[in-house]
Amino acid sequence: MGKLTARSIVERALEIGDTDGIDAVTIRRLATDLGVTPMALYWHFKNKDQLLVGMADHLIADFVPEPADERPWQVRLRELTVGLIGTLRAHPCAKAVLEQVDQTAVPNFLAVWDLALGLARTAGFDVEESCLISKYLLTSVIAIADAPVHFQSAHTPAEIAELVRVKRLGLQSLPVEKYPHLVEMATPMAGALDPGLYDSFGVELVMSGIEALAAKRLESGA
Repeated sequence: MGKLTARSIVERALEIGDTDGIDAVTIRRLATDLGVTPMALYWHFKNKDQLLVGMADHLIADFVPEPADERPWQVRLRELTVGLIGTLRAHPCAKAVLEQVDQTAVPNFLAVWDLALGLARTAGFDVEESCLISKYLLTSVIAIADAPVHFQSAHTPAEIAELVRVKRLGLQSLPVEKYPHLVEMATPMAGALDPGLYDSFGVELVMSGIEALAAKRLESGA
């Protein structure tokens, strides 16, 4: 292989995380896969915590928000939301990585967070509200990107269909007098949802709430 770099290390770490889960990402496993000694990896990352931060930073590196312009904040915030969902979805392990790091230690995440904060302030929210909006928004983005309807795994499409079928039958077998709505909606609850609808409805739900609250603030003069 070529020269060992921090980039090549985190890229391989993400490949392992995507296929085998984040717990499979270890210095020893990486060293073996990359054909180097563990000490060679420690030159770039002193421990797994630092490696995870590097992985998190690389996850978001491909997300490049448009420069500030004159478009309404609603358009720019929606663009941020949709773009970041698409970027994170490229890696099934993204949610696990981001949940295990101090996100304030991830430069690329900080850039996105700062942009979300700025757009919330532009919308008319105060400092505390902007902090909350940015946190709820980014948490929602990570959750939507990790949607079961999109997940990639070692299962074949036929195996996934069987898992959905078994879950659906389990919900449908519940006592209808006790759980009428779970029984009624067993099919979508089991995961048989249109992926496009899952994304578009999720983004609309989050954005509609923020936009409605901003309009309320504007009307009240807060």
